Amino acid sequence: MLVEHFHNAHKSAGSYPERLQSILRLKDVEIAFNEISTWPSYEQTPLVSLNKIAAEIGIKEIYYKDESSRFGLGSFKALGGTYGVLRFIKDVLEEEFGKTVAIEDIRSGKYSNNISKYTVTTATDGNHGRSVAFGAKLFGCKCQIYIHSEVSQGRHDAIENLDARVVRVDGNYDKSVEICKKESNLNNWQVISDTSYSGYTKYPRYIMAGYNVMAEEITNQMGKKSMPTHIFLQGGVGSFPGAICGYFWEKFNNQNLKIVVVESEHAPCLIKSAQKNKITSVPVETETIMAGLSCGEPSLLGWEILSSGADDFITISDDSIPSVMRFLSKNSPYIEAGESSVAGLVGLIEIMKNQKVAKNIGLGSDSIVLLFGTEGATDPEIYNSIINT
Repeated sequence: MLVEHFHNAHKSAGSYPERLQSILRLKDVEIAFNEISTWPSYEQTPLVSLNKIAAEIGIKEIYYKDESSRFGLGSFKALGGTYGVLRFIKDVLEEEFGKTVAIEDIRSGKYSNNISKYTVTTATDGNHGRSVAFGAKLFGCKCQIYIHSEVSQGRHDAIENLDARVVRVDGNYDKSVEICKKESNLNNWQVISDTSYSGYTKYPRYIMAGYNVMAEEITNQMGKKSMPTHIFLQGGVGSFPGAICGYFWEKFNNQNLKIVVVESEHAPCLIKSAQKNKITSVPVETETIMAGLSCGEPSLLGWEILSSGADDFITISDDSIPSVMRFLSKNSPYIEAGESSVAGLVGLIEIMKNQKVAKNIGLGSDSIVLLFGTEGATDPEIYNSIINT
């Protein structure tokens, strides 16, 4: 169900501003893409046409970027956290040796003895922590991951299977962030988080650049096809939608393109920030089924881009999530879509049931919508319990 819609009156009509280029530039994305595309098992993920659904709801086309197979981790987060770990290792080696360190030498194992002394850490709902643990294992450093009380045992085990130490804390995601920050300061560990805040912005920038490997792939996959008129982006802390928004804003100069941010009604920190026109935290008192979107505190950098780059913000309830997951799993083309993965599609379907909102957002028979299937079955037990109900 569509719970709330807010149009952002502060959306900028101009080109991508210089002040935001200190957060994210196409050049940053190019560097990230050139590195990540060299990693073992890198493959471009599919861009799937959901033309039957598009016809049913009354729009021209839906493209769905399916991240369920990314690096075998089942989530787009594999692009960000892993790249953030690599950039930290490069930085700390250069500080230790007082010279430029080539990333190729990190990958080759030349500095493995030095790297093994370092520890990276983060707080997670599951996918980001798994990405950081994957990066630590890939490049050879230690890793400690903090999860909150509602993170499933399956997601805990998936992180632990990558040789990370996993610590479960009482409270919600924001509490796990707080404890992670405290412990990292005490132990001189490096936080690799996509949640940025005052005094911590360096590695979130790299992570956001890594996420845009998806955007680079999409641009290549679209080829000569008409580009999207609308992009629906899952909210979370705002780093993912901010990154994608910034990429398309700079590359296509806002030409007939609308950005719609989708959040859970239980964690509406971005829509509340938009309504107040300032970064705003909200208490998460009820956990959404969309675990990856259960975030009450916006990312500083993500919000900087979204505050003037997003056109609309919506919140949705959990009630349609299972049925859409089941539909995608049982129809052609088969898509393995996790709970957070279908948020954009659910938001789109619900908007098209409300012609007033659809008109306000500019959705109609000529619309081409890009969606991001951000995760697959990151917890197979939960996923199977949903689609087999």
